[in-house]
Amino acid sequence: MSQVLDTPPPTPAPAASAAPAAADETDLAALAARHGLSVSGARPSLPDYVRQLWDRRHFIGAFATAKLTAQYSQAKLGQVWQVMTPLLNAAVYYLIFGVLLHTQRGIADFVPFLVTGVFIWTFTQNSLMAGTRAISGNLGLVRALHFPRAALPVSFSLQQLQQLLFSMGALLVILLGFGVPPATSWLLVIPALALQFVFNTGVSMAMARVGAKIPDIAQLMPFVLRTWMYGSGVMFSISHMTDSASGVPSWVGPVLQCNPAVVYIDLVRFALIDSFHGDQLPPHVWALAVAWALVAGIGGFIYFWKAEETYGRG
Repeated sequence: MSQVLDTPPPTPAPAASAAPAAADETDLAALAARHGLSVSGARPSLPDYVRQLWDRRHFIGAFATAKLTAQYSQAKLGQVWQVMTPLLNAAVYYLIFGVLLHTQRGIADFVPFLVTGVFIWTFTQNSLMAGTRAISGNLGLVRALHFPRAALPVSFSLQQLQQLLFSMGALLVILLGFGVPPATSWLLVIPALALQFVFNTGVSMAMARVGAKIPDIAQLMPFVLRTWMYGSGVMFSISHMTDSASGVPSWVGPVLQCNPAVVYIDLVRFALIDSFHGDQLPPHVWALAVAWALVAGIGGFIYFWKAEETYGRG
C-alpha cells in the first residue's frame, strides 16, 4: 500500500511591490527639480508669469508695431488709413447725430467734442475686438512657440494705443482749427490714456480667455460694443440728455457716468477742450478712472493666467 504524502499547494510568487515604483517616481521628481525641469505646459506661478511676460517686453513691442504696419499694407494709401478711418467715422456720426438729430444743441465746440469721443471710444472698441481673437486667431503661433500667452492680448492693446497716437495728431489739428487754444491741461491726456490702456488690456485679456473657449463670441462682440457705445456719450452729452427736463429717471445719469468708457472719454475731453468744464465730469472722476484700471487690469490678468495651460489645446 503506497503512502500518500500531502504536499502543500505551491506558494504563489510574491506580487511586485509598489514601493520601488513610488521610490523611482520620487527620485525622478527630485532629479527634475534639482536641474530646474518642470512639467511641459504647466502653468507657472503668478510671480514667475509676470517675470516671463516682462522678459518678453521687446517681443511684445515689436509684434505690436509689426501688426500695425501690416494692417493697411495692401491699401494704396497705406498708413494714412490709421487717421482716416476714425475721421470718417466721426464725419458719419456728425452727419447723423449733429445735423439730422441735432444732438449738438447746448454743446460748445461740438466737432472737437465729437471727434474726441470717437477717437477715445475707438481705442477701447478695437482693443476689445482684437483681444477677443488674440488666442483663437493665432493658434498657429500659440501651438508652435512657448511664451506667456498674455503677450498676445497685451501686444494687441499696445497696437491700438500706437494707432490712437497717430489719431491724436489729427485731433490736435482739429482742435486748433476750431479755435480751441493749447493749454497746460493737455498734459492730463497722458495719465488718462495710461489708465485707459490698463483698463483696455485687462478687459482684452479676459475676453481672450473667453474667445479661446468660445470662438463664436467674436461674432457677438460688435453688437455688444455698439450698445455700449450708445450708452457712453460718444455722440452726445450725458449730462444734457439726463437732466431734469429730459424726463429720464434721476438715477440713470449717475449710473451712466460711472461707465468706464464715459470716464475715460470725459477725462480726455476735459483735458483738451476748454469749454468742457469740470462740472460735466462724474464725481470723483480720477478715483473712478484708477479704480476701473486696477479692477480690470489686475482682475483680467489673473483671470487669463488661470487658464494659461489650456490655450492652444483641443
